[in-house]
Amino acid sequence: MDPTEKNLTAQESLDIITAMIQQAKGNVQKNSFYFLLWGWVVAVANLGVYALIQLEYPRPYLVWLITIPAWLLSMYRGFRTGKQRKQRTLLEQITIWIWVSFSITIFIIILFGSLINYQLNPVIILISAMPSLVSGVALRFKPLIWGGVLFWVFGIAAFLVPMAFQNLVGALSVLCGFLIPGYLLKNQQQD
Repeated sequence: MDPTEKNLTAQESLDIITAMIQQAKGNVQKNSFYFLLWGWVVAVANLGVYALIQLEYPRPYLVWLITIPAWLLSMYRGFRTGKQRKQRTLLEQITIWIWVSFSITIFIIILFGSLINYQLNPVIILISAMPSLVSGVALRFKPLIWGGVLFWVFGIAAFLVPMAFQNLVGALSVLCGFLIPGYLLKNQQQD
């Protein structure tokens, strides 16, 4: 050990950790954009599918094509933001990779949806709980934690309602799991 290095006290160590969490939380607050974008896109898609089912449109699932521009916008914004910021905290990196893993899992579920009779909504709602809850715990942001818990509750509910109503449950789940926490993050950023 270098003799010029100073041993940190327990309080100094705690202060450093707290500062890192606050920095990561501030950076995530700036990214409330993603919670709001995906909350609205998924809510609109779910409500659109429900409306098209009620109108007996033969391919109501086509509404989900609105996720393609949202995905492209997310990728563009993520790359642009990444170029602007040279360093990320470990907490931010972990959070990013949790969401990347979530996205890959959703893609695989959609790809093999026929094997589960296209009962995608309940499964996707349940899986949405994990990155939301873990992000909320990592950031110490209770609305996101509660949003994650509510994804589990709505995931169970989606299994228990007729398939046509699963879309309404899906819209409600993203309202509670993404949109409300997203707007709360955005409002904290403005304070």
